Amino acid sequence: MKSAILITYDKEDIITEAKGLCDSAGYHIVHTLTPKVLDKRKYGISGGVLEKLEELSEKLRPDVIIFDEILKPSQNYNLASSLHREILDREALILEIFESRASSAESKLQVKLAQLRYEKSRAKEKVRLSTMGEQPGFMGIGKFEVDVYYNDIKHRMQTVRTKLKKAGKQRELHRQGRKRMGFKIISLAGYTSSGKTTLFNKMTGETKAESEELFTTLSTTIRRITIDQEPFLISDTVGFISKLPAYMIDAFKSTLEELKHTDIIIVVIDISNSLVELRKKFSSCMKTLSELEIEKDSMIYVLNKVDLLKSEDIEHRVDILNLTENKKWISVSAKTGKNIDQLKELIRDIMKSQNSPKFEKNDLEGAEKIFGN
Repeated sequence: MKSAILITYDKEDIITEAKGLCDSAGYHIVHTLTPKVLDKRKYGISGGVLEKLEELSEKLRPDVIIFDEILKPSQNYNLASSLHREILDREALILEIFESRASSAESKLQVKLAQLRYEKSRAKEKVRLSTMGEQPGFMGIGKFEVDVYYNDIKHRMQTVRTKLKKAGKQRELHRQGRKRMGFKIISLAGYTSSGKTTLFNKMTGETKAESEELFTTLSTTIRRITIDQEPFLISDTVGFISKLPAYMIDAFKSTLEELKHTDIIIVVIDISNSLVELRKKFSSCMKTLSELEIEKDSMIYVLNKVDLLKSEDIEHRVDILNLTENKKWISVSAKTGKNIDQLKELIRDIMKSQNSPKFEKNDLEGAEKIFGN
């Protein structure tokens, strides 16, 4: 595991998430710095903090310096010049996690597109800076001509988009097939590490990889479940995270668009989080769903990990999230199975109100071929 010095904001929930990102990317934090500001023009940090960082870097000799904010190419260059270490900002760190988690052909293409978008937005400035002398973290640009480098990225992006478009058409065919056979779809959504995959496994009997690490799931998986002898399809999707750039959401659009074609969206919330984390994560999740133009009427709010809280604490958190007036919420423990049957009953009742059709067994057997992953 590579060692790293982490620079982040002096707030407990932000530090916790930043350390979680580092751990998920395979970095061991040897020291954490929490300056008051991370938006200084030249380095992102003040001169005094830079001096302290130089001392720590010399003493601890980390493999990388991780900056929990978005850095401009010039700021990255200046930090690398002073510290003689590779510099990773928040976006580059998330992209590393995405790359390590991608398993399906489509998710690998989505990650590649996001990486190229990140690179493209910095291409011209990085080429200009590279003429001043190569520094760690600049990917060995060397003496690239600006237009050659920039156009090469655009060409590679177009190639990836073409392949993703083909994958999207295949996904659309799967959707049309399910629609023709009358299948109702349930989708899981929520902040990363909220327990979506654990809930998916509990409801389907699957054994998908579960982890406390962030972004365990990057590709959509669809499976069949039966509620009161009636079949449904349920899908697990990539988790959300705060300050996730629009281009990253766009790169995963073909996966996330499954949420727009679902009958019920189960919004999974880690109710055991601190109140500050709970508010932030719920807000970030709802913002992302809004950006994807998902209707609130189709959502069920599942408060997960209730085995870690007392009943009065759960009620307080329901009030904080303004869910008191909303009847479509339920507290569960995906780990222990508490209230999973009640969740299925809620799904059944909502589906019945939508006049869900009945299915024949032979329809299901034929549909196995068009589930898709």
